[in-house]
Amino acid sequence: MTRRIKRIGVTGGIGTGKTTVCHFLRALGCEIFSADTEAKRLQETDPDVIAGIKKIFGDSIYENTIPNRKRIAEIIFHDEKKLSELNALIHPKVFRAFDEAARRAEAEGKPIIAKEAAILFESGGEKGLDAVLVVAADLDIRLARLKARGLSEADIRARMSRQFSQDELLKRADIALWNNHSLAELEAETKRAYHKLLALPYRQT
Repeated sequence: MTRRIKRIGVTGGIGTGKTTVCHFLRALGCEIFSADTEAKRLQETDPDVIAGIKKIFGDSIYENTIPNRKRIAEIIFHDEKKLSELNALIHPKVFRAFDEAARRAEAEGKPIIAKEAAILFESGGEKGLDAVLVVAADLDIRLARLKARGLSEADIRARMSRQFSQDELLKRADIALWNNHSLAELEAETKRAYHKLLALPYRQT
């Protein structure tokens, strides 16, 4: 009998390095599903999502087939109702896409599928997962990384304010992975986390 694929979540605050961790997990044979990438794809290609976004924000929010994401972010930062409407429109479709990806990965014999999501818990995306890996890093290191990308401290702080705090994420983690040092050390830590994830029991769904 084919062993059921293990479904995990990978999350962490901005600047912690969760995408790099997922890169290392992919090299170990895991399937990676980016919830953020899927949400962006839906915003550009799914007729129902496009119509819904125009209904929430107005037709002018789109330029050809691309939504003005910066403007959307500015609006929902100050408007909880529009944020809720947007989430209700997109998140169920992302969840279904993840389920489909998990079935394909299981058929291919992958041991793990990892859902990478910046707002995993905030969106309810942890439901149906066997475990959650939280990538963490000290605040000064996160700030330095993000400033090196060209972000201002004000922008960084604003983005952080829209996510659960690192302390809150760590309370909810099944496994915490700290990324305060070199890339080589992060790769080694990811390998250790991978073996821990394989050893964890499946959750009842």
